[in-house]
Amino acid sequence: MAEYNVAETFVSINGEGVYAGQLAVFIRFYGCNLSCSYCDTAWAKDPGANARTMSELDIYEYIKKTGIKNVTLTGGEPLIQPGIGDLLSLLLLDEELRVEIETNGSADLSNYQRETNALTFTMDYKLPESGMEAAMQLSNFDFLKQKDTVKFVAGSRKDLERAVEMINSYKLSGRCHIYFSTVFGRLSLSDTVDFMKQNRLNDVTLQLQMHKIIWGSDAVGV
Repeated sequence: MAEYNVAETFVSINGEGVYAGQLAVFIRFYGCNLSCSYCDTAWAKDPGANARTMSELDIYEYIKKTGIKNVTLTGGEPLIQPGIGDLLSLLLLDEELRVEIETNGSADLSNYQRETNALTFTMDYKLPESGMEAAMQLSNFDFLKQKDTVKFVAGSRKDLERAVEMINSYKLSGRCHIYFSTVFGRLSLSDTVDFMKQNRLNDVTLQLQMHKIIWGSDAVGV
């Protein structure tokens, strides 16, 4: 039985993505292989973080006790957890659960061939302002399905222009969900909407981080 380093577990609404506004149970794993300039969960890889060890059965039992069917595996970076495939296999045996993995774009998705619609990826593509674009696993675009999401977090107009380049280069429009999000304090929502209009960005959704609007940008466990 595998063991996982878990930073926190909680029930809240999904703050972003396809299921934004719906209740979800969150499993936030400890540890990340990237250091994005705008990271809002850097504490989840801090050596002093109060992480705990849970087995896949511990995690499954916690999820079932909540009575919530949407499950979000996040971090940190969940796909760098040793044995994460064992946890996914257990969760996907339960036909009531709908599992979303929030991944940072650097972890290889080729190992996760999916026979079920119950597993989806929300994959970041790190734009230049993040400082992490060189770590992106470009081959991941080949493994995305229509139910999956690519998220571009932009901190400048240059970031938005780069996002459009990637959307066009990998023909993402119509292949998967596409979301734009902004780095708070660096790029305004109105400027992003203006950019979307100027570039006629069909199939792109501007994402508002609902959890930050409700509880503020520094809240945890929400």
